[in-house]
Amino acid sequence: MSTPNAVPVSLAEIARIAGVGRAAVSNWRRRHDSFPSRIGGTDVSPQFSLSEVEQWLRDHGKLDDVGGRELLWPRFEALGTRDESGLAIAEAARRMRSPRSRTAGAGLTAPAVDLVGDAARLGRAEGQRETFEFLLQRWLDTHVRQLSTTPPALASLMARLALGTRTGHDEGGLTVFDPACGTGHLVAAAAEEYSGPDLALLGCEKDTALAALASARLGFTTEGRDVRAEIATADALRDDPFAGLRADVALCNPPFNERDWGYEELATDQRWTHGLPPRTEPELAWVQHLVAHLRPGGAAVVVLPPAVASRKAGRRIRGSLLRTGLLRAVVALPPGCAQPHSVSLQLWVLRTAGEGAAAGPVTQDALLVDATRFGRPGARESGPDWEALSSFVLGAVTELDRPGAKLPEGAVRVPLLDLLDDEVDVTPGRYTASGTETSGVELAASWDELSGALGELTQLTQLLSKLDFEQGESRTAVTVGDLVKAGALTLRAGQQPTGSVRGEGVPLLSVPDLLMDGTPSGAVATDVEHTVAEEGDVVVAGVVRAFRAWVHQGPPLALGPQLYVLRMDPEKLDADFLAGCLRAPANGRQAGTHASSSSRVDIRRLQVLQLPLEEQAVYAETFRRLSAFQELLTQAHGLSTGLIDDVRDRLAAGGLTG
Repeated sequence: MSTPNAVPVSLAEIARIAGVGRAAVSNWRRRHDSFPSRIGGTDVSPQFSLSEVEQWLRDHGKLDDVGGRELLWPRFEALGTRDESGLAIAEAARRMRSPRSRTAGAGLTAPAVDLVGDAARLGRAEGQRETFEFLLQRWLDTHVRQLSTTPPALASLMARLALGTRTGHDEGGLTVFDPACGTGHLVAAAAEEYSGPDLALLGCEKDTALAALASARLGFTTEGRDVRAEIATADALRDDPFAGLRADVALCNPPFNERDWGYEELATDQRWTHGLPPRTEPELAWVQHLVAHLRPGGAAVVVLPPAVASRKAGRRIRGSLLRTGLLRAVVALPPGCAQPHSVSLQLWVLRTAGEGAAAGPVTQDALLVDATRFGRPGARESGPDWEALSSFVLGAVTELDRPGAKLPEGAVRVPLLDLLDDEVDVTPGRYTASGTETSGVELAASWDELSGALGELTQLTQLLSKLDFEQGESRTAVTVGDLVKAGALTLRAGQQPTGSVRGEGVPLLSVPDLLMDGTPSGAVATDVEHTVAEEGDVVVAGVVRAFRAWVHQGPPLALGPQLYVLRMDPEKLDADFLAGCLRAPANGRQAGTHASSSSRVDIRRLQVLQLPLEEQAVYAETFRRLSAFQELLTQAHGLSTGLIDDVRDRLAAGGLTG
């Protein structure tokens, strides 16, 4: 059924192109015989020809307000490999900025070269930088499981920390260095934060596609400024292309847990002035690499996993960094700041001694900052409260060179004698937890937040308590099995994944994940057919101990065993109405096969009220309110529990005035 040379697009991609919901596209497909035929995929996840879809949308007046970028992206995705699509985007950016250039980038196929030309022309028509950033972001989103990027807010915070920490600010300009720059988030952030003259942005990246994209990004970031920007393609630890460089600022988000970082061949390297990094401590190799490239008074900020602060193998190097005054501060970030999102990453702030009188004595303490409280519970992917987090961290580190200054709550100066024990543990929470008490301002904010949640609960309580139910009269119900037979919905069961995932994958949700925090813990390969829930589908957990049903929101989600996806006809069933009926506890008990919590629920036996679509809308709105009521109860419970603990701590510390 597939068509040679056709660019395939899914229903979700068609919806993005047309700027509508996926349900609208399903309606078009059913109601219009002229809608393009499927060229691939499956009945549940069909694929269509991009050119045919574009023509159909134009013929039916559904592309009037849509730019060409959405039509362009599927062609990049169809190039196949991550590297070729990335190199093509970088080459398109170069063509946008140099229209007369016709030299194709290395490694590009003929279709990629043609696509580069089309992208460059579109960029010049619709905005060069905007078009490049759109394509880059879509590329990063597509390959998110293969790449680790630094979010813009974190990159900006790191740049501001480094610029504010360096000493000996002279008029010789600024040199910024990142030895593992990826697509250039950190050096680009430094360029945005620095407005002075004579700026040099130097980066290194061993991945060819990433290096090309970083170079393209800097081309737009520094446009109109006299800036030297250079991205070298090399392994910075093994083959340093900037040997001898002394930078004012070094920023880095290095690869974590890499065992093959060059331990054997670099054993006698002169950069290891604080000790040979153990094979299991590659992050400390990157730290010393940064320090080796700093000029006197230069500052480095590096993202590290929390274990680097306490692992036994690295204590000798940590001790040396502290004794020489290089490690000036450690900041514990809340989960969700960067990949991996479930981990509370740390920022290490390092600074070399200045020259002459500016050198001064080695400071006999280190600043430890615990900023984990600025996370947003249950929203790891969306990140923390960046404005509050950045203000707090910058405010604490600003006091770095003022020993007598009062530090904000959550920051503490720790004498070297206390740090240089048998463990040399520089984890901030170890030193800030016992002495940190919630401030009056924070308590007031927490009370306000709880009051707001309780206010919303009160409003929903008033609405829900007024629900009136008819006595002695029951409505007709149908089973899921009947709805499947009638064509009102399709039902597919999740599967156990086979084999390992190589490269890009689709997140996989399992029943154990639901019993934990609902975050997918696995993935399935995109080239393997699997049961996938798309936005607007209803997902049901078919086991008693985890029984629930919800409308899926967000990107595609693969489902494991005992999970089911229901895709309804939007002209017959409302998604929220369907999910609300299915998740009724009595419904699950009636459809359960046994009494134990591990027994299965027969999804086909679950019952749904038989109502016209317009009446379903009323029920759907009430179901949504009930779900919001449940979420607010959970939120209020967490807030009240935290408040009780904070107030008890304050009371136990004394100082009550009334």
